[in-house]
Amino acid sequence: MTWTEPATWYANLPAFYAATAAFITDSAGNILLVKPTYRDHWAFPGGYLEDGEFPHVGCAREVQEELGVSVTVGTLLVVDWASPAGERPRSLIHFTFDCGILSDQSDFDLPRQELEDVAFFPPGEAEQRLPDSVSPRIAAAAGARIRLTPVYLTDGHAPRHQSPGWEAREA
Repeated sequence: MTWTEPATWYANLPAFYAATAAFITDSAGNILLVKPTYRDHWAFPGGYLEDGEFPHVGCAREVQEELGVSVTVGTLLVVDWASPAGERPRSLIHFTFDCGILSDQSDFDLPRQELEDVAFFPPGEAEQRLPDSVSPRIAAAAGARIRLTPVYLTDGHAPRHQSPGWEAREA
C-alpha cells in the first residue's frame, strides 16, 4: 500500500448528506408532523445539518426554527441510511431523536414561508402522510423509544442482518 497525503486521501472519500428529525408525540401517542410549503407531503420537524453541526444540535435548531419552541433532544431512536434518489445525488444519513411529549400547540410559531401546517396524527395516519421511504421511521422510532435501543434502517427497512422484531407494530 502506498502512502497518500491526508488531504488527497480525505478528498477521495465518499461524501453524503446528513439530516435530523424530532420524534414528538402527544400524551395519546399521536405523532407530530409539519407540512412544508415546498413539498406535497408532510414531514417530521427537522432538516439538513449545517457544516460541522452535531446531529442533536441540528435537531434542536430545526425544531426551534420550525416550531418556535425549545425541546430537549433525547435519545437517538433511528438512523436511516438512504441511497441516492430523485434529485439527491448522494446518500443521506438521517438521525431521528426522541424529543419527548408535547400536547400544547398554542406555543408553536410557524415560519409561514416554510411551513403551512402542523398537527398530531395517529401513527397509521401519520405513516400515510409521509413518503413511503420515510414512513417506516414511525414504527421504528416508537419501538426504539420503548426499548431504549436505537434502530438502524437502510432505505427505510431493517437490514437483513438486524434481528427480527425491529418494527414496533405491537407498541
